[in-house]
Amino acid sequence: MTAKQVQRTEKFMRHAMAAHGGSVYLVALAQTRSEADAQDVAQDVFCRLLTDGTAFTSDEHLKAWLLRVTVNRCHELCRTPWSRRVESAGDAGRELPAPGAPTEEAALAELRADPVWQALRALPEKLRAVAMLHYVEQYSTEEIARIVGSPPATVRTRLHRARKQMREMLESPAIPATSHAKEENYGQAHA
Repeated sequence: MTAKQVQRTEKFMRHAMAAHGGSVYLVALAQTRSEADAQDVAQDVFCRLLTDGTAFTSDEHLKAWLLRVTVNRCHELCRTPWSRRVESAGDAGRELPAPGAPTEEAALAELRADPVWQALRALPEKLRAVAMLHYVEQYSTEEIARIVGSPPATVRTRLHRARKQMREMLESPAIPATSHAKEENYGQAHA
């Protein structure tokens, strides 16, 4: 059964974007690791909502639908020949915004600099999606299972793996101190 094509009202679209636009963008950003791609995905999701005829029973139903479409759109984007051939330069190298820059820019810069966000972005796609939906959007494993189209047991396994990998990333320094000491000792011995 497919949903019929409709044209949603401007009021409905404004509400959906105001209430859930941030969540859609954050999930897309976590999945794509690119601000430009996340913006494109968010735009695609809301364009699809504009004409999709799904009858939403609650605001939570709308949010779940939006996040499901976001995850699916991110998967589609990753499977395109373009994304397979082109390695994104990423947005991680951007400088912090100048003082007086818009607060959205400052918030994004702060988010990019956060070690937990960096660890989340470093996770493999399937782990990243469930971790984002669970810890940021606070969905239960059953709700996440419906959104990503996996059994609840798979979601719990992915959450466990995501926690473990993030813990390891956050606990281990970028460059172990022991390697610096070895390099210094090697340099002194051979000087």
